Amino acid sequence: MIILTGGAGFIGSCLLARLNEAGQEDIIVVDHLDAEGLKQKNLDGKKYREYVDKTDFLDSVLNGRLKEKPAALIHMGACSSTLIQDPEYYRQNNFEYTRHLAQWALGQACPFIYASSAATYGDGHGGYSDADEVTRRLEPLNHYGRSKHDFDLWVLDEGLSSRFVGLKFFNVYGPNEYHKGDMRSVILKAYPRVVQEGKIGLFKSYRSGFADGEQKRDFIYVKDAVDVIMHFWQNPHLAGIYNVGTGQAQSWNDVARALFKACGRDLHIDYIDMPEPLRSQYQYFTQAEIAKLRQSGYTKEFTLLDEAVADYVGYLKNQAHY
Repeated sequence: MIILTGGAGFIGSCLLARLNEAGQEDIIVVDHLDAEGLKQKNLDGKKYREYVDKTDFLDSVLNGRLKEKPAALIHMGACSSTLIQDPEYYRQNNFEYTRHLAQWALGQACPFIYASSAATYGDGHGGYSDADEVTRRLEPLNHYGRSKHDFDLWVLDEGLSSRFVGLKFFNVYGPNEYHKGDMRSVILKAYPRVVQEGKIGLFKSYRSGFADGEQKRDFIYVKDAVDVIMHFWQNPHLAGIYNVGTGQAQSWNDVARALFKACGRDLHIDYIDMPEPLRSQYQYFTQAEIAKLRQSGYTKEFTLLDEAVADYVGYLKNQAHY
């Protein structure tokens, strides 16, 4: 039996599909469904033992009602919004919730894989190495990044990096992110306008050395991100905190070109003002160092941007799910 939190969310539901493909159906899915039913659609057609609300699940953990030992606890559940200005919410929902599950997993002596984030790297002035000594020096720019960083620090301070697997996801995009609102990828947000009007809006640059649209991120397709999770699930002897990115930064202009190509439209970019609150916490460059991931034995090549966006557009045409 596997426990998968965030199993109705973006990465979690794609992982659920991949686990099903691998023949794994004895899965307890933990999440909190939205009133609009968008996350429920991520679960439709997938196979799992039962669904449990995240509050009820934590209550069962804290009160000793969860007796069955899982083969693994994969914790993808968290609030990933960078816009909420409530540090206490992030502390409770992201840090404390994860800590409770980690302590329970220790007691069960079961593998614990959890989602961290590239948001922990802040403005990137310290680089993007996932070495433990670098992790200790990071300075996130927002409450979300801070909550993820605080848990990484807790893992290191408790000496648990030899027991747990933490995955620092960079810019993940792909099917099943329809419910994510403002945190949806630019590809999903822009797709209807590209198809209908043949236009896309990208943020202007407010930093010298970066032309408009040339801000760069490490974009990783969700199917590749899931492959990485599967690698660690299938190799429970592995532990540590790892970057999950392609190791190759590309610009928003590159993303736009790939999207227009996949839609069969001529490129037309409008550069728009960035909202004032976002300017102080905006990441102009991210690029995962993935030597540590490769050293763990992960050898698969990452899908090229053009190929991944073309595959994603195949889903977007019908709002299909993976």
